[in-house]
Amino acid sequence: MKAIICTKYGPPEVLQIKEMEKPIPKDNEVLVKIYAVVVGIEDSIQRKGKPYFGRIFVGFTKPRKHILGTEFAGEIEAVGKNVKLFKKGDEVFGSTGAGFGCNAEYMCMPEEGFLSIKLPKISYEEAAPVCGALAAWNLLKAKANILRGQKVLINDAAGSIGSAAVQIAKALGAEVTGVSCTDNLEFVKSLGADRVIDYTTEDFTENGQTYDVILDVTGKTFVFTLQEFT
Repeated sequence: MKAIICTKYGPPEVLQIKEMEKPIPKDNEVLVKIYAVVVGIEDSIQRKGKPYFGRIFVGFTKPRKHILGTEFAGEIEAVGKNVKLFKKGDEVFGSTGAGFGCNAEYMCMPEEGFLSIKLPKISYEEAAPVCGALAAWNLLKAKANILRGQKVLINDAAGSIGSAAVQIAKALGAEVTGVSCTDNLEFVKSLGADRVIDYTTEDFTENGQTYDVILDVTGKTFVFTLQEFT
């Protein structure tokens, strides 16, 4: 099979397409033929090795995982003998998290992993980013427990997690500010953001505005709350 591999940190040119051995599912795994993959901020961090503190998780001198990609959609081609929840031909979507491995023609996933049946009415391209919405819900509701009327800022508001977070925060009654690049500002507005900030011209950490909750999908900004000093 073909796979896009990353064996050293650097610019996009470090990525290479190579032939690799097609994986064989273990007894508790399914083999997925990949049709769509999300390119997220975690892939950029893994490729560049920046910010440097991220190397604690992805490898100090080179990437630990050579095949990037964490969110995918595809079709199950084979199942291990102990698999009960899925069968050959099932259309699925899911996430490998820190396991990466999606940027290939095939990959194996454990049956008990973050894997679910795709709705027939949505395409593979639409299904792959759904895991970002699940992550956004967990961060905003389960972790931050945002409340109606609170001010919420979403950094990287046009990505798979960020775009879902804008919509979820609005649905929960928050006043939402979305941070993105110039080209994506109108898209972020269309998602329901009350205000947008172009990070190429304005640094939201230096504009004097305060927020009840900041969701920084980029992992680049350190923000402290007053509660942490009282």
